[in-house]
Amino acid sequence: MLLNHPGKIPRPHVPRLASEWKPLFYPKKSGCYINDHCIIKGPDDYWHLIGITCPHNKPDPEHERWFAHGRGASLWGDELMTELNPVCDDANRAWAPCIVPHKGRYYMLYGPSPTKGAVSRDLNHWMGELPTLVGAPPEAAHRDHMVIKLEESTWLLYTTGLDAGGNGVISVFVSHDVRTWRFVRYALRTCGKASSKCSWGATESPFVTFLGGWYYLSITYTDTCLDTENYHQSLVFRSLNPFDFGVYDADRPDETVIARLHAHAPEYLYCDKEKSWFITTCGWPCCSIPHEGGVSIAKLVWDEAT
Repeated sequence: MLLNHPGKIPRPHVPRLASEWKPLFYPKKSGCYINDHCIIKGPDDYWHLIGITCPHNKPDPEHERWFAHGRGASLWGDELMTELNPVCDDANRAWAPCIVPHKGRYYMLYGPSPTKGAVSRDLNHWMGELPTLVGAPPEAAHRDHMVIKLEESTWLLYTTGLDAGGNGVISVFVSHDVRTWRFVRYALRTCGKASSKCSWGATESPFVTFLGGWYYLSITYTDTCLDTENYHQSLVFRSLNPFDFGVYDADRPDETVIARLHAHAPEYLYCDKEKSWFITTCGWPCCSIPHEGGVSIAKLVWDEAT
């Protein structure tokens, strides 16, 4: 993956929803809704979905203490994912997991701060394994983890939180073993004029995709669940450098925002079998998501930028 592009710069793209939403997974025995989640192909060649849930039929972050777990043969089939037993029930809050495959194991990072971790061989049985974060500023509020593999032995971790001035930021860390992560810088900053400010940070659910020489960062930019448009506002940024996606200024959004997608905490997935890109959405049960209480999925296309 290129950080510098001598000569001609590759043509960028813009993501766009290309279908209606359809239901993918509903929890039944482990909770009443799914919020931030991750999806990964397991060693059994099935897709696994692991995400925030709660036994209460209303938003209750203090009681989100384990993750719901679904499994399905297809992302775009006629059947919903089957619910398996919940995972990572260790009596602590469990938010927004991400999972990294490495050397026959699966490493999970999740929040809220301080960063927690677990390791598994099959995505079903997990053992706690705390990661080490080096040089992280206290304001980084390591939440909503997402990892992308940069090269053969280098991974980047993105988290959300606040800077010292109370502005939402996305932090980026680097690792060579998926266990120890060194803070590098803020990959995205919001300035004082950005419209959304809240004590937990409005730059939620970072997700980075690499496509055709460019890196695409998606965040759900929200400070409320009372306004469904705000709650489902995912902004997409683009950069040739995965360490720097610029500054978001709500007064001049066209300078950095390349797309707005109606989704909350989306995952972006490419399925070789379907030869298609997909996007998911989820959320609290009061927020009128496409399929109340579950995860929905739609097809995604990448149009060449004009």
